[in-house]
This record gives sequence, structure tokens and C-alpha cells, in this order.
Amino acid sequence: MPNNIEGRGLTDREMLQLCLELEKGRCRSVSNTLLETTHPKLREIYEHCFENASNNQFQLFEIMNKKGWYKTELATKEQIVNVQELMQNNLHPDNQF
Repeated sequence: MPNNIEGRGLTDREMLQLCLELEKGRCRSVSNTLLETTHPKLREIYEHCFENASNNQFQLFEIMNKKGWYKTELATKEQIVNVQELMQNNLHPDNQF
């Protein structure tokens, strides 16, 4: 693959970034359609499509992460607890469920 030598094409990093963005967009699009689909067989098809897109997205992320092209930070215990509390309060705000 060209590595953008003398302006000939995209770098490997740029290609992976574009592929990653395309898969993220596909995940959003398919999940939105899935949420609006009521036919059981059609839902199965969209669920399968979402699973494929999600797996592809994660594989691309892992490749980029290993190469140091997509860095993430680990959450602190405090951040995790805050999110857990927020989710519990939003899922059951009045504890009626």
C-alpha cells in the first residue's frame, strides 16, 4: 500500500480511519432502522447487519489502537461509579419498576 509517497494515495492510517467512520455510520443507520422495524424476519436481518457492522467497527478500532493511531483512556473507578449511578437513576428514577 502506498504510504502517501509523493502524494500517491492515502496513508494506511487514513484508509483505516475512513473505514472506521464508514462502519460507525453503518452502525448508526442500521440501528435506527432496526428500532423502527416491526416485522420479525426483517428485524432478524437488521440485527444480523448491525452485529456485522459492530464487529467490523471493533476490529478496525483494535487495529488502529494497536498501531497507536486511536488512543483511549481507561475510566477511573469514580467515573465508572458516576455512570452506574446516573444509569440507575435514569432507568428507575422513581423506583416504581
